[in-house]
Amino acid sequence: MSAALRAQLFLCLISLLSGTGLTRYIEDNEASDGLYSLISLAQKRESEDFIFRRPLRCLDMLATEGYFTFVASRPQLACAAFIIAEPSEVISLELSDVSIDCSAGDFIKIFDGWVLKGEKFPSSNDHPLLPHERYTDYCSSAASSVSGQSSQNVAMIFFRIHSPDSGFTLVVKKVHNPFPCNIMSQSPEGSFTMVMPHQRRNCSFSIIYPVEIQLTDLSLGDAKSNEISPLRQKWPGCSGSGDYVELLGGNGVDTSKMFPVADLCFSLSGLAQMKIGCDNSVVRLVSSGNYINRVTFQYRLLDQNEIPKTRENSLENFCSVE
Repeated sequence: MSAALRAQLFLCLISLLSGTGLTRYIEDNEASDGLYSLISLAQKRESEDFIFRRPLRCLDMLATEGYFTFVASRPQLACAAFIIAEPSEVISLELSDVSIDCSAGDFIKIFDGWVLKGEKFPSSNDHPLLPHERYTDYCSSAASSVSGQSSQNVAMIFFRIHSPDSGFTLVVKKVHNPFPCNIMSQSPEGSFTMVMPHQRRNCSFSIIYPVEIQLTDLSLGDAKSNEISPLRQKWPGCSGSGDYVELLGGNGVDTSKMFPVADLCFSLSGLAQMKIGCDNSVVRLVSSGNYINRVTFQYRLLDQNEIPKTRENSLENFCSVE
């Protein structure tokens, strides 16, 4: 992932974080740790992707393996680091060399996924762990080091440190995942195939951009319908079939709170495409566990003049992008 692309993704994350206490704190302190400092460095230091060690910032985006050390120069009360890997990888995190005062209100927490504007990705409905099981709290552990592994290609840490010169080192490693499920795309353009082999599980591919999505191949175990069902709030659609693909759009990351744009519960080998003019566009594969389901799709960033402003293909445009 290039530094320029990482900066672009980080801009999208900031737009989704808008309105949170974390964002307000970062905006008040952006001269040293904020967004513009990060983007400026990312644009100038393309070789950073290959550096094994570097400092960790109060608000940071990590897309490479390595050792990232945070040392507070002043009280840092609302910090977060977003970690992202390739779709076919999960993330192993370890905290070491920790010197914080938990009794004074310091904390470091690892989260299995991302939290943006109070919403979780993957959603609680689609994640294999209960919500409280997705957090690993350093201050609640008796061990001198804490580690965890994500269930998908994104993870994050939250931390608060009051005393100068206190800090920690975060070790990031990536592990191959043979059956990726619940993926956050690093790019606004690309292609992907999701496969769910005999597992009762829902998998989402999330793209934090307004995009056009083209489904090029879909193989479902039980094909009982032969039509696309737009706006499932008006028609029963595919939800009763147990195995289907749905396209979602919204301005958050929790798929259970996003708008259903269309769903398909029949196999196809051809082209079905849809423009989703939202901050977040999602392809979600719902599987009953009785079959091997597969969906292949392509996606590309919409130009500003392509973002739907009126009804198109009998689908309402729920989202507006400034």
